[in-house]
Amino acid sequence: MRIAIDAMGGDHAPQATVEGALLAAAEWPDTTVVLVGDNARIEPLFQGRKPANVEVVHASEVIEADDEPVKAVRRKKDASMVVAGRMLKERAVDGMISAGNTGALMTAGLLVVGRMKGIERPALAPMLPSMDGEGVLALDLGANMDATPEQLVQYAIMGSIYRSKVHGIREPKVGLLNVGTEAMKGNELTKAAYPLLEQAPVRFIGNVESRDVLSKPCDVIVCDGFAGNIMLKSLEGAASVIFSALKAEFTRTWYTKLAAATVKKGLGKFRNKMDYNEHGAAPLLGVDGLVLKSHGSSSALAVKNAVRQARIAVQSDLIGGIRAEISNGSERS
Repeated sequence: MRIAIDAMGGDHAPQATVEGALLAAAEWPDTTVVLVGDNARIEPLFQGRKPANVEVVHASEVIEADDEPVKAVRRKKDASMVVAGRMLKERAVDGMISAGNTGALMTAGLLVVGRMKGIERPALAPMLPSMDGEGVLALDLGANMDATPEQLVQYAIMGSIYRSKVHGIREPKVGLLNVGTEAMKGNELTKAAYPLLEQAPVRFIGNVESRDVLSKPCDVIVCDGFAGNIMLKSLEGAASVIFSALKAEFTRTWYTKLAAATVKKGLGKFRNKMDYNEHGAAPLLGVDGLVLKSHGSSSALAVKNAVRQARIAVQSDLIGGIRAEISNGSERS
């Protein structure tokens, strides 16, 4: 198995990507990690401890966080993200990971790797934390601001297959993000999507309100990218404020510091449930190859966990499973 990593993408690249690659290489000797990026900046970071299952493929350019996605992908032919995408397209690697510019990765997925036949629009599908620690797969959370009812059905099918193959959940429950649980609640999009989801080859449980998502009423939640991204940013903001408030309260007096010491372990476990480093990366579902998007601030641990996700996805033939289901759906219709 060969997994490419855009070594220059992310806030802490290439240091974090190299360290993460080394962790992954040590954990899974049967997997070759291919770091794509500036060889002159990457090689010194190994400090003479480069294992046999880590390779470096030189790429002379970098797509920056503030680059316009389409222009950057088209003009920077030798950018690390573009080179990794080209390797995936040519089947030189089995999957690719990047913590770089999200819009550019979406564009590279479409223009370089290619869209899967039968899929109208790919979707970004990160894991949202849940109280049971298993998480909820949500799509789309920002790849496309708008969606049609038919595209929401495709999101549901892809998300259901991902949770089944990668997380081993039998018949994942699929919910539709909405402002109420009644079938006819919502805007024109959700009203039209509801009956289509009832007929889709997924275990559809109906509408789910955003306030209930962290309680995990379903395994997969589908929405358009505009509503999904608002939900994601709201959750991230709320979590940040809560942890800041707790820290301020627990350090206020020596009494509260003593109380903090007694609950430190439990709070640590709770924080880990909310930590993106533990989840690794979000798949870009709908492109014709395995593409994973890591958080822009990914640490070495996040990079390693992204490789773990990629390994499971390749071993379970995630892309083949989605391709087959979409093809069967086209034949049925």
